[in-house]
Amino acid sequence: MKHSKWKLKPGVMLLATLFAGGAYAQDDGAVKTEDISVFGKGQSRQVQTITSEDMKKAVAGTSPLKVLEKLPGVNFQSADPFGAYEWSTRLVVRGFGQSYMGFTLDGVPLGDMSYGNNNGLHISRAISSENVGRATLSQGAGAMGTASTSNLGGTVAFVSADPDNKSGVRLDQTMGSANMSRTFARFDTGTLESGTKAFVSVTSQRAEKWKGEGRQNQDQFNSKLVHIFGESRVSAFLNTSDRTEIDYQDMSLDMQQKLGWGWDNYAPNWTSAINAANGVFSPAVASINANTGPLDAAYYQGSGLRKDKLMGFAADIALNDATRLKATYYSHNDIGQGHWYTPYTASPGTAAGAGVYTGPGLPISIRTTEYGIDRKGIVSSLTWNLDKHTVEAGIWYEKSLSTLTRNFYAATGPADTNYFLTNPFQTGFMQEFTATTTQFHVQDSVALLDGKMKANFGFKSPSVKIDAVSLVGSRAAGTLTASKTLLPQAGFNYNLSEKDEVFASVAQNMRAFQPGVSGPFSQTQAVFDANTANLNPETSTSYEAGYRFRNDALQGSVAAYLTDFKDRLLSVATCQGIVGCPSTFVNVGQVRSQGVEAALAWNMVQNWNWFNSLTLNDSKYKTDYMNGNTLVNVTGMQVVDAPRLMFNTDIAYDDGHWFGSLGGKYTDKRYYTYLNDGVVPAFWVMNAAAGYKQKNLAGMKDFSVQLSMTNVLDKKYFGTIGSNGFVQSDAQGAFATMLEGAPRQMFLTASTKF
Repeated sequence: MKHSKWKLKPGVMLLATLFAGGAYAQDDGAVKTEDISVFGKGQSRQVQTITSEDMKKAVAGTSPLKVLEKLPGVNFQSADPFGAYEWSTRLVVRGFGQSYMGFTLDGVPLGDMSYGNNNGLHISRAISSENVGRATLSQGAGAMGTASTSNLGGTVAFVSADPDNKSGVRLDQTMGSANMSRTFARFDTGTLESGTKAFVSVTSQRAEKWKGEGRQNQDQFNSKLVHIFGESRVSAFLNTSDRTEIDYQDMSLDMQQKLGWGWDNYAPNWTSAINAANGVFSPAVASINANTGPLDAAYYQGSGLRKDKLMGFAADIALNDATRLKATYYSHNDIGQGHWYTPYTASPGTAAGAGVYTGPGLPISIRTTEYGIDRKGIVSSLTWNLDKHTVEAGIWYEKSLSTLTRNFYAATGPADTNYFLTNPFQTGFMQEFTATTTQFHVQDSVALLDGKMKANFGFKSPSVKIDAVSLVGSRAAGTLTASKTLLPQAGFNYNLSEKDEVFASVAQNMRAFQPGVSGPFSQTQAVFDANTANLNPETSTSYEAGYRFRNDALQGSVAAYLTDFKDRLLSVATCQGIVGCPSTFVNVGQVRSQGVEAALAWNMVQNWNWFNSLTLNDSKYKTDYMNGNTLVNVTGMQVVDAPRLMFNTDIAYDDGHWFGSLGGKYTDKRYYTYLNDGVVPAFWVMNAAAGYKQKNLAGMKDFSVQLSMTNVLDKKYFGTIGSNGFVQSDAQGAFATMLEGAPRQMFLTASTKF
């Protein structure tokens, strides 16, 4: 790779010379810095962990995914300051998009956490951020037993905090920009004489959009019970979430240039939405590029609604001194609707009740995508400690029933419709999916060379069968099975000294086929039958190697990686998202991702810490693909939404009472077209926080107050790209598939514990 291709900024080159490597994890105790806790000494993979203390320094309600963005290899974007607005959240690690990663909460699979998820849910709905104990990122291959069939790339394992050992009540209140208000209340029983402890919490958040009209609301209930007996424990949790969010308008480059930053949907201006549907536009809107069209410059409104219930029961039993059994049973139910006021379908008339419509119809209607999930499963493993060997075998089984429906409802005026709609006048399609997942794994970890070296090797055997039924419309029905008998994984860790170690690993993974809006079943039956006979599941082979070190003042590591994809499947958008055209589903063959990650945590002087991370990534398509009868020359093109360079720096202070931090992240340019003619520019974003904390103050066990500022310099930039998918080419900047990053905002949080 030629050095000139990276085009490193001089300032970044200077800062990059300050350090040699990245944070790591260690098993035998935490090494804490101000903003990141580093664990996992002895791991054969690149692994980093953030804790609840790290997340407390972010704005209340911030997604743990957003806190992960400071780690090497991680590109996280969203259109809100919390990273919780699901339509906009995008996580890319080493060139792997979010749908190619795996996510779990207490071992329970969350699927790929995509917006139209069919086998999971987003972490922002699965648990309140205040109750997250830690989040562990594996940038390359995840742990062998991870319950995921989407992790061609890395994994993120979220772990909920245990109930406190002492009884108490915690109350947090946050107020801030855009009329944001978040209330968190939690009660802990403390450890009872029986060895049982539990907590229950409620969270309520209300906020206006930072531009346009609409609210982002969420109510959550979390509970967890833990019972400890001897060397064993059992636990259970029940979490619910009720979330509604009004969408921001997806932007194109042409729209931004002609309509400016801050452009959004028409709401609450109903007249403008009706005029637009009738072809009457303002001069600025009328000038929008014809490939996009002024009709798609804005809609009246869009929104997303989700109701979830997630529960689980886990047992971790010491059968004897050398054998442990772990098992987790889980259940997840979800209903959801995504609303879009569409000018492409007129309402049949005015609603008269009970699905009856009379009179002339308005030129717009409400188009919905409706979701339903009912899934249950069990994740289990048995571990034997045999002299120098630790052998683990496990199995994961899940059965998921999901539905996907496209409905149209009559629009009758500018009334509030941010609720679950019923009685559609038209159904575009309706599909039901039954997905049965089984995955077996076995691995052995062995201590060698008097314990200076640890080696591990094993394999997993995943199988996912999807049975699809088409009840309404022309979308495909049928059966697809993705399975591999043997996906091996191996690695080692060698201690050069007490403070230095090297590691390396290699792993193969498979991504199962996905039902949903843009998967293979989104095609017509004829196209599905013609294309799926030779359809292979996506696979990857990942290699990584690195060096870690730590001493009294410094800790860090450097890691290099290479990943080869095979049978990479691309969903190519063929129209604006609101129109709902089936995407082109193509196999681009091979993709290669390679790069270097580095980070350094430096305890400069007492109470001060400086954390830096650097990512150099090169992800490219290695094979052209056919779009119908046309050969598309993507060989050598950069993978979409995969920046080549990222740099994060964060300096923090904490003397036990006063604390504060100032950080910034540079994200290189990113492409949203496969031919790389559509690109958004690079940008810097800075965040800051300061506060005070005190124990035993005025009858309170703990008290703290924190002022946070996001996007300190009020940078104008595109955060999310690919909100409506990616296209082959967009030389005129006409495809609306990106969202602005949130402007400068401020928040104040007061937290008390009694």
